[in-house]
Amino acid sequence: MSHPRSLSHPKTSAASVTPARRRVSRAGACAGALLASVTTLFSLGALHAAPAVAAPAPGGQAHAAPAVQAAPQPQSKARVTAAVLNLDGPSRTPLLYGEDAPYDTASIIKVDILAALLLQAQDEGRQLTAQERALAEPMIRKSDNAAANALWREIGMAPGLEAANKRLGLTSTKGGPGAKWGLTRTTASDQIRLLLSVFDDAGASKAGSPLNQESRTYIRTLMSQVVGEQAWGVSAASGARYELKNGWLQRTTSGLWDVNSVGRITVHGHRCLVAVLSDGSASMSDGVSLVERAARQAVAATTGT
Repeated sequence: MSHPRSLSHPKTSAASVTPARRRVSRAGACAGALLASVTTLFSLGALHAAPAVAAPAPGGQAHAAPAVQAAPQPQSKARVTAAVLNLDGPSRTPLLYGEDAPYDTASIIKVDILAALLLQAQDEGRQLTAQERALAEPMIRKSDNAAANALWREIGMAPGLEAANKRLGLTSTKGGPGAKWGLTRTTASDQIRLLLSVFDDAGASKAGSPLNQESRTYIRTLMSQVVGEQAWGVSAASGARYELKNGWLQRTTSGLWDVNSVGRITVHGHRCLVAVLSDGSASMSDGVSLVERAARQAVAATTGT
């Protein structure tokens, strides 16, 4: 079990949600103390696929198994980390649930790519071009990988991303090799730092975000307008208001899935930044369920709702 502690501070596709779409699942009430919620969250265990069982033949007898059988499914080795910051609380120090270890970003990196692009445009004293906007908008709203490929190259790939992240306050994010932006490695705490640079108008630090108000508003707007069929992730812990970006990635070596979700939600009047990172799920649906459970329980434990 991991206790909450304060923080010092391809084949790839992804998913997100629109604010107009009503969430089917709502955050449950958190009964009991904070540690009880954390115990529940991180004693979930591995998620294994149910074994296949032969259906009985007519007359009650089961036929022998066919000579050619389906390939075995990967066995889950799932792990999950959640970080939550209550923007309406007195502190800008988030709480962490689980080990703050590195995970593959998959498509949540697209928010970071856009932040880097906007910083570079600000440095040049200009707005995004029409072509840049034509790539940025489907990259966030539809999680378009071709658009991400183009903008990853434009920002200078991993070196450009890391230069921007240094200014944004990220300390533990390493850009993916070559064109593989989805294999960027990050931590839940670094994702909260990125979200702070986008959503915290009060300023994540004394100097405030290097992103100007126009850039922050642009990122927020796109995160609030993602396509409706991608309605899952940290929004499971929210009410009607949320902005988010999700990502998933099946690793070719193991067949297991990375599933992540980051964003800002509002629940019972609390505005929270939430980052949930996971890997090792046997299927994407298992990963989504794991991320949504973690988001609900971590937010309830943090806010006491």
